[in-house]
Amino acid sequence: MSVETTFIVLFVIAMAVAMGVRRLRLPYTAGLVLAGLLLGIAHLFQAPEFNKTLLFSVFLPGLIFEAAFHIDFQDLWRNRITISSLAVPGVIASTVLIAVALAPLVDALGIQHGFTWRDALVFGALISATDPVAVVSVFRKFGIPHRLSLLIEGESLLNDGTGIVFFTLSLGIFSGTVISPGAIALQFVSIVGMGAIIGVALGFAVSLVLRTVDDPMIEVSLTTIAAYGSFVAAESLGYSGVIATVAAGLLCGNYGARSGMSASTRVAAETFWDFMAFALNSLVFLLIGLEISVRDLLTAWMAIIAAYLIVNVVRGVVIHIAWRLIGLTRERFPWQWEMVLIWGGLRGALPMVLALAVPPNFPFRQEVIAMTFGVVTLTILLQGMTMLPLLRRLGIVVIDAGQRAYDLRRAELQTAIAGLEELNRLEALHSFAPGALEKLRAEYEQRLAQIRDRLGKLTDEVGHVQDREIYQARQHLLLVEKTRVVDAFNQGLLAPSVHQQLLADIDARILQLQSNTPEEKPEPRQEDARQPRPPP
Repeated sequence: MSVETTFIVLFVIAMAVAMGVRRLRLPYTAGLVLAGLLLGIAHLFQAPEFNKTLLFSVFLPGLIFEAAFHIDFQDLWRNRITISSLAVPGVIASTVLIAVALAPLVDALGIQHGFTWRDALVFGALISATDPVAVVSVFRKFGIPHRLSLLIEGESLLNDGTGIVFFTLSLGIFSGTVISPGAIALQFVSIVGMGAIIGVALGFAVSLVLRTVDDPMIEVSLTTIAAYGSFVAAESLGYSGVIATVAAGLLCGNYGARSGMSASTRVAAETFWDFMAFALNSLVFLLIGLEISVRDLLTAWMAIIAAYLIVNVVRGVVIHIAWRLIGLTRERFPWQWEMVLIWGGLRGALPMVLALAVPPNFPFRQEVIAMTFGVVTLTILLQGMTMLPLLRRLGIVVIDAGQRAYDLRRAELQTAIAGLEELNRLEALHSFAPGALEKLRAEYEQRLAQIRDRLGKLTDEVGHVQDREIYQARQHLLLVEKTRVVDAFNQGLLAPSVHQQLLADIDARILQLQSNTPEEKPEPRQEDARQPRPPP
């Protein structure tokens, strides 16, 4: 099977998983990893090698840019102390604490003799970066506080770059290179700082070009150049490609899109990057499952369990210390959020690729790879699948009984109407005696009257229902208007200039509706929030 055919098959599998997890109520990414594990066990086809080149050239720039493109810089700046402390000092503390705790435990349990803190430091550096895609999909589906979701996404955006830098430095320490603390700090600032400068430069240049162009296809293509170009430019010069892409994404999403894109182009760009995130996440998590060998995991189960426990305990310690210190500032947050940040520290593709990049002369390379793959698997499956119960337990997601009752009655109304429509069809076909159909019609009409009466009472009791209904109806009508304009243009009924003007007007109204202004869109509640970019 060719590489092209393999990717098509993987994408078809991802679509099947996306539809299946809706019925099973599983996190989308957890379903993908499970599907990948099953495919790997079955050996149905040979998957492409999941290596650093593939991740860095295809997946990582697109995923990072998409996340940064959708983040409001002002929100990020208001939470700069929390996010930067988790992404830089937090990663450093996690790396060191994991190394200090894991080395003696592995040796004491007899899992691997001779496993020193230098060896554990390499593992600590590569496992410290978080990848909360599975958790964020749950967040967006159930409408948890926006700031909490921002903290987890912002931390992940920045700690990827931090993790890569410290992984490289840890390999230098392992090889015996004498590196002073001052030299490490200088090298870190240089790699991260220059990466940010490159990203800002390219993002600003693309933003300026966006202001001179009024073509959605060209403008979306320019954002793609900013995403991958910033990453490649920084990496080729020896600096952080992740940080460069974050900077370019923030600049394009906040300055370029708002000052240089029309409403229609912004909708097109956001739709494109939403799809890119979905497609790339689908493939990367399937490849994670395919790359993992269940046999190797079972063989190294003791080391994996020890590493998993230490990684989570260390994250708990780091988050708790950060929470205490941040509590002294205006960025403090409730203790329930602390629990979510601890349990939401999932690991993903980056630690796996870094583990595979450990040089062959590393004495415990296979053990580090097994521990990394095991920790990634456990965090995605265990923590990803139990996040929603935790949110409910902490009171962050509350099941709205009134909304559920309203949705149930509305579904009953739709089924009753469908029954009446079928009765009309049967009557036109003369399939049954008229008397029998009239009796059934009377029963359905009585049922409809009862359901409408109950819906009216629920609308009065559940005050936010009408706001949500108005929002959904507005959204539907705007999409119908847009479809009608496109159809009229395709039929030759509208001139190109009129077509563009009408689309720009409708897209501007869609953007206004999607904003969080009270008069246009009510504040999203737990089960009313819009669906996540990657399907749940």
